[in-house]
Amino acid sequence: MGVFSRKSNETATNPTMTEMGREFAIARRHGDRKTMRRIGREYDATATGETDAASFQAGQESYDALPPIKTPRRNRRR
Repeated sequence: MGVFSRKSNETATNPTMTEMGREFAIARRHGDRKTMRRIGREYDATATGETDAASFQAGQESYDALPPIKTPRRNRRR
């Protein structure tokens, strides 16, 4: 392990919930309420405990850690 290692020692216990949390964060960033509601209903139907909630949250945080890209400057004078 190097000083600049980005991998954390903790791994998500449920990879499907992690992926669902990541998809939720993507939909939230893009303002897609329909997808957010669909994923929320899926989460309510399949989540069984605190470990699933932690995995879902870890998926959201992993996507939120990525900075948004800058929008391209189109036909704007400097």
